[in-house]
This record gives sequence, structure tokens and C-alpha cells, in this order.
Amino acid sequence: MKLFKCQSCGNIVYFDNVSCEVCGHRLAYRPAQTEMTAIEPLGDNWWKPLNAPEQRRLLCANAEHGVCNWFVPDETTDAYCLACRHNQTIPDLSVPANLPAWQALEMAKHRLFYSLIRLNLPLTTIIDDPVRGLSFEFLADAPQIGGPKVMTGHDSGKITIALAEANDAERERRRVAMGEPYRTLLGHFRHEIGHYYWDVLVRDGGKLDACRAMFGDDSEDYGAALQRYYKDGTPTDWQDNFVSQYASAHPWEDFAETWAHYIHIVDTLEMVVASGMSVKPKVDNTGEFAARVTFDPYRADSIEQIVDAWLPYVFAMNNVNRSMGARDLYPFVLSPGVIRKLGFIHGLVHDRARAGREPSTSLADALIGGLLPWTRKAG
Repeated sequence: MKLFKCQSCGNIVYFDNVSCEVCGHRLAYRPAQTEMTAIEPLGDNWWKPLNAPEQRRLLCANAEHGVCNWFVPDETTDAYCLACRHNQTIPDLSVPANLPAWQALEMAKHRLFYSLIRLNLPLTTIIDDPVRGLSFEFLADAPQIGGPKVMTGHDSGKITIALAEANDAERERRRVAMGEPYRTLLGHFRHEIGHYYWDVLVRDGGKLDACRAMFGDDSEDYGAALQRYYKDGTPTDWQDNFVSQYASAHPWEDFAETWAHYIHIVDTLEMVVASGMSVKPKVDNTGEFAARVTFDPYRADSIEQIVDAWLPYVFAMNNVNRSMGARDLYPFVLSPGVIRKLGFIHGLVHDRARAGREPSTSLADALIGGLLPWTRKAG
């Protein structure tokens, strides 16, 4: 994610801001330019962007609910932006608690779409393609006690997110109950979109054999695999080949989990670049913990370039979190097997045939090989 500034006063603003906290100007995001701009009203939902004052632009219709700050696509009078046009079902806004929950979901979804657009991935609506189009439904649990619970998941292009996940306390309860080291709304979106792109890029993109060679045979009965996972758990050596325990349940889940982690890493590294951060510990005599990202992570040449930059930063950030008594920012181990899978995702999203390369012999090997055990999840 980039950092942005207000064109009116120069104040740094965040991707989620709808107005500048210093000068009060309304803000809007221009996805085609990956820019945030201060805007001024022209009437009837037409706005003048201060970074392109000759233009007249429309805000997404969902701006009126406080869930979107994006312009509609350039040169159109569409009602919805590139992210909101995929919504099939939104929460019942006559229920007061549903609006803030929807706002939290949309904040995460728009961050997802930032990455998808940066990666130039195909985004087709169900109007354009009823069979393979992407849609979202945000559903609340039944109000009656003991009623059915909404399950977050993906089915043939439709991504369902349980509204209950927007409640921090409930999401944390589920994280603990499931024994997960990480559970966020953004993580849900990145995981579920991985299932969608398995359909689009792997199954329908002619990469099924290559994907099976990397992640395993997806024709294995999915329901039976999940039952076995929840009954028997994971093998003791799961970290050698899987980025998370859940990834070991079935090849589809392995792909989706690896996909999500690829975006986790790439997007976080972009913020590192935007913030001008560098890592150079004084106690590091080898220089292996020093890093300064000088490339665009969304346009990286290889997964080795990404991982070699990522590991010094995540080592530093995990230690900063521990200094605050918080959980590790990134409580995962990147083994050589996992890096190869990340390489497959990198090759897939950039349409490159480099997924089979071995990880480089570098800091990555030292960290993931256990020579530096504090990089592993404690306990």
C-alpha cells in the first residue's frame, strides 16, 4: 500500500480517509492512477479533483453510506466504483449495527481491490459473465438463538463474508477457538479471492497440471479432506511444506493460503517502500539483517527478490510487536517448500514460467532453516 497526501494542504492521508484531518477537504481515490486526491463539489455528485482540476468526476454511490471513497471508472457515469460494482448482497441497513460492520468489511475489501488492480488481475462482474464473474455477499447470522450461522467461503465466483467477522471480539474468539495465529478481515478477503483466481487462472487458464505438481491433486474429495483435517489435525512436519496449518487440509486451501500470503508480503513491502524504511541493526555484523527495498514489490522480478527483502523487515517488525507485548505481526515460517509455492503464485499473477526455481542461498535460507529460531512462532 502506498502513502498519500492531500493536494490542498500537503498533509499525509490514509487510503481509508474520506476527508483530510488538517484542512477538512473531502478526499477520493482514483484507482486507475493509484492516487488519492482532495476534491471540491460541483453539484449533483460531480466533483473536481484538485490534482486534475480540469476534470469532473463522480463518486461511487456507496459514498453516501460512508463505505467507499472511490471515483467511478474514468470516462463513465457508472453508479459504482471498480470495487463496489461486485457487491451482490449488502447487509440490511435498517439494522443499526449493520452499517459499521459493513464499513469494516468494505475497508478490507477495498484494500484487497487495491492489490488486485496493482497486479492487473482480471476483474469480471456477474453481469458481464454470469458463469465466472466475481461477486460478494455480506450476510448476518439469523437473529434467533440457535439459528443457522453464516459461513465465510467461496463458491463459483461468489465470495460470502460473515458479518460477524467484523466484530473484533467475535473474530478473536473464533481465532482462539480455531487455534489460528492470525485472523483478520483483510486476511479473509485475500484468502477467498485466492479460491476465485484458482478457478480463473489455474482451472480455466491452462495451469492445472502445473498447479497440481506444486500443491497436490485437487480432485481429492474436499469434504472428506476437511473432516480428516479437523479430526486428525496436521502432521508434525507441516511447516516444511505449508505456510499455515489450514493449508495442509486440501490443495485448494493450500493454494488460497499461499495466495493470501503472497499479497500480505507484497502489499506490506510496498508500505515499507512508501515509508522510506530501512533495516540495519547495529548488532548485525554480517549485514544479513540489513535491507532497503529499492524496487516496486508489485513488479518484482522474482520471488527470491521479494523474500530476501521481506525477511529482515518481518524480523524487525515481529520484535517491535514483542516489545509492546503484542503477537508477532507475521507469525509464520517461510520454509523452502513454501517459498517455491509463493514462487508459483508470483509466476501465475505475472504470467511467468519461473515457479520451479529453487530459493536463493541467502538470508532466507538462514532464517527458514532454523539457524535463527527466534523468527519462528514462539511456543
